[in-house]
Amino acid sequence: MSLKTATRTEHEWMDVALELAAQGEALTSPNPMVGAVVVREGEEVARAFHTYDGVKHAEALALEAAGAAARGATLYTNLEPCSHQGRTLPCAEAIIAAGVRRVVAAVADPNPQVNGRGFERLRAAGLEVVAGIREEEARQLNESFAGWARLGRPYVTLKAGLTLDAKIASNDEGHRWITSDESRARVQQLRHQSDAVLTGIGTVLADDPLLTDRSGRPRRRPLVRVVLDAGLRLPLDSQLVRSAANDLLVFCGEDVWMGKREKLEERGVEVIELKEAGGRLSLLAVLKKLAARQITSVLVEAGSHVNASALETGVVDKVWLFYAPRLLGPDAVPLLASTSYESPVASHGLSLLSYRFHRFGPDFAVEGYLRDVYAGPCA
Repeated sequence: MSLKTATRTEHEWMDVALELAAQGEALTSPNPMVGAVVVREGEEVARAFHTYDGVKHAEALALEAAGAAARGATLYTNLEPCSHQGRTLPCAEAIIAAGVRRVVAAVADPNPQVNGRGFERLRAAGLEVVAGIREEEARQLNESFAGWARLGRPYVTLKAGLTLDAKIASNDEGHRWITSDESRARVQQLRHQSDAVLTGIGTVLADDPLLTDRSGRPRRRPLVRVVLDAGLRLPLDSQLVRSAANDLLVFCGEDVWMGKREKLEERGVEVIELKEAGGRLSLLAVLKKLAARQITSVLVEAGSHVNASALETGVVDKVWLFYAPRLLGPDAVPLLASTSYESPVASHGLSLLSYRFHRFGPDFAVEGYLRDVYAGPCA
C-alpha cells in the first residue's frame, strides 16, 4: 500500500498522529499517549507511537524509521517534544540532530518539567514550530496524564448509571442493572482507560462487584481495584477477594481487627491503614497514596455516600452520567447521599465547565468536566 498522501492538510496529518497516539491506550501510563508522523514533500516516510514498555518515545522511533529522509522533513506529533532527560534522551535534541525542518504539535506538554521548553529549544535551533492544531482533541486524549502531572494526584472520573429521577439503585434486589448493555460496554472502555477503579464497602456489600477490565483489550498493568473500608468489613468470600491477584487495595482505619487484616493479606489483598476523621477516610489521602504508585487515573464506581464525599472533597475532575429512560421513585437510592448544608455541594451546587451528550442504545450519557486540568497552577 502506498504511503503517498500529498493531498492531506495539516489537520489531517495531525489526525494521523492522534490516531497513532490512541493505540497506546492503557499501554503508556504513567507516560502520556504520543504519536508521531514524519512527512517529506507531502509524503509520509515514517510513523510511530509510544508504549511505556517500549521505552523510546514516539518521535525517536519515527525518526529512526525515517533515517536520512527525516532531513528537511516535517514532524507531526500530538504533544510537545520533551526537553528533559528521563528514561530516554530528550526528543527535542533527537529532532534537531535528525535535521527536521519543521515541527507541528497539537498541544504543549502539561508536565511542568517541559511545558513550553521543548518548543523553545526547537525554535532556538532554527526549526519552525507550529502549535495548536487539533488542540482540543489532544487535550482530551491525555487529560489523565495532565491531571496527574499538574495536580499531584490521579485524575478522577466519577461514573454513575442512573434513572431520570437521579436514582442509582432500587430497594428491590431484583433490579440490579439500570442502564443498557450498550452503556455497560462503554463503562468497560472507561475502565480500560483507567489505572484504577474505586468503590466503597457499601457497594461491595450490596452488589458483590468484580470491578475488572472486561474490554478484552491489552493493558500494560492490571486495573487496580480500590475499596474504601474504614471498618475492614470486606467479606473473605466476596468476588473481589476471591479474584485478588496483587491488584486489590483496601484502605481502612487504624483500629481494625488484625486477624481480619491477616486473612485478607493471605489471600493477596493489600491493606493500607489511614487515619480517620469523623469515622471517614480522607479521599485526598487515598489519592495521594495512589499517585505515589504512579496511578494517573481513577474511575469512581461507588454508591451515594462515596459519590457525595468525592464531590464535597473537590477531587472529581470529570463525570460520566449514564441515564436510562426509567423512574424508580422517591424510596430508591439517590446518586448523592444527604450532605450537610455547609458543604459546597449542598449550599452552592456544582457547575460543569463543559459537557457532551452521547447515546448508548436507549440511554443517553452526559460527559462533563468540573475542572480544566491544563489551566491554573500546578500542585
